[in-house]
Amino acid sequence: MRYSLDLQSTEIELIRSMCFHIGGTLRLQGIGPGLVTATPERLVSQSYEAGVVDVRFVRAGTVTVTVPQEEQTYEIMVVVVG
Repeated sequence: MRYSLDLQSTEIELIRSMCFHIGGTLRLQGIGPGLVTATPERLVSQSYEAGVVDVRFVRAGTVTVTVPQEEQTYEIMVVVVG
């Protein structure tokens, strides 16, 4: 499963948590390279290309995805299940 968020048109502050199965991908569109972080890093595989960050969840656990927007930083708690 892939879930896409267009950061230019989504009110990111309203998204607090999500749930994915292992292998699922959170796609964040409209952000620069190196800005999105996902911790712990051992639970994800992250890539960037042309304004799009893909965070693929490769192990079960809880991941905090941090997304900076303008002068604020938002956190999305992602629960990854097998």
